[in-house]
Amino acid sequence: MNPDSILWQIATVAVPMIVAIVFHEVAHGWVARALGDPTAAEQNRLSLNPLRHVDPFGTIILPGLLKLTGAPVFGWAKPVPVDFSRLRNPRWGMVAVAAAGPVTNFVLAAIAAIALGLLVRAADVGGAEPGLGILFIADNLRNFLIVNLFLGAFNLLPIPPFDGSRIVMGVLPAPLARGYGRLEPFGLILVFGILVILPYFMPELRLVERIVMPPVQWMGEHLAGLAGLVAGPELR
Repeated sequence: MNPDSILWQIATVAVPMIVAIVFHEVAHGWVARALGDPTAAEQNRLSLNPLRHVDPFGTIILPGLLKLTGAPVFGWAKPVPVDFSRLRNPRWGMVAVAAAGPVTNFVLAAIAAIALGLLVRAADVGGAEPGLGILFIADNLRNFLIVNLFLGAFNLLPIPPFDGSRIVMGVLPAPLARGYGRLEPFGLILVFGILVILPYFMPELRLVERIVMPPVQWMGEHLAGLAGLVAGPELR
């Protein structure tokens, strides 16, 4: 397989994206169960099987259409069911459950950076040019790092139904939280309006680039340093 081929590009992007999304969703269920809500476990949604979490429209069709039109690419998996009323502390439990997905993505990104450093160190031992296998693994790890950082940061946007909205709802005083919660039924409309329609008519706003990318780039630079540290000072 040629590194410049479409098949290579798909294989090194699709796999990292699917793994990142699955762990993101399952993390919500794991934390919910730990805090008293076994709903996800009861519905057998704590599986790492991607087929249990793929939403045909949100995971495949919508991101593909957005990519083709040049719009900001986003999507969603089938949400892991959480009954916040079953949590031992519904308010702060909701915050912890919501934060679990992005935090898991950031941890996975750090693991990818360490793995990249180890791969570079191992590949350098032989002194020969890396083969296609090493390049394929490296591209997957690099994309896995980037996808996890972007997915984690993107989901922290305080727009329903993203995780950031749940965190905001949990920390707001009860009256404000109830008012904020009324936006949730209109979440998809808000997402399209803010992230697709508004940038289409006012491209100079560059909302995703200005809001999501700075923290992603900041974390990416630090994780690149971590990868270099693991690879060894002579390889940095």
